[in-house]
Amino acid sequence: MNPLSPSPEGPEARLELRAVSVAFGGLTALDDVSFDVRPGEVVALIGPNGAGKTTVFNTVCGLVRHRGEVRVDGAPAPRRTSDLTGRGVSRTLQGLGLFDGLTVRENVLLPVAARRDADERVAAQLRARDLESLAERPVAALSYPDRKRVALARALVTDPRLLLLDEPAGGLGADDIAALGTVVRDVAATGCAVLLVEHHVDFVMGLADRIVVLDFGRVIARGTPDEVRDDPRVEEAYLGVKATA
Repeated sequence: MNPLSPSPEGPEARLELRAVSVAFGGLTALDDVSFDVRPGEVVALIGPNGAGKTTVFNTVCGLVRHRGEVRVDGAPAPRRTSDLTGRGVSRTLQGLGLFDGLTVRENVLLPVAARRDADERVAAQLRARDLESLAERPVAALSYPDRKRVALARALVTDPRLLLLDEPAGGLGADDIAALGTVVRDVAATGCAVLLVEHHVDFVMGLADRIVVLDFGRVIARGTPDEVRDDPRVEEAYLGVKATA
């Protein structure tokens, strides 16, 4: 596969970015970025710090202005974050974004509080994430891995069709990372499209169906984990080694 060729396309794409560019004043954060994520697929977005990965997420979530097209299920992506859940989009945050003064149950309840089946949805997520025994504890009292599980439960309680995971493995030990990989694959198996940003390269290589590599806001490589691993452009971006091909 040509590392800069477009990813496979089709009407089934859950998320599509086409020639997306973002600038903050005189700084170009994204430059002509194109890729897609299909239902049931896990796509990883990787690159050095400052490559533009979080800007991609913020663009999909309507937090920054952009040129080009961002489409969810074939329609323009929401321009307001308040519309994301209704369009089937859910996101975790690198900083978790939990409410420390609320209990685990209350944090997970927030995205679905207005739904008739809210209690059932929350109970199902607490069971699935092994949080039932912690349900009434304030989030501030939890360990970091437990807080990460609460954040994931909150993202999944809406049964998203597109899940954006921002560094989900950060700060976790080997056992928790392995368990997270199983959760992500199980979520994708339901037909949810998963896009994740992650610095834990071994985790990405063992989990993703496809990988998109950003450097200075541009896509420098894309493909399967094996294709990306062997691409000299990726080695240069991460290690500063001069590419020879």
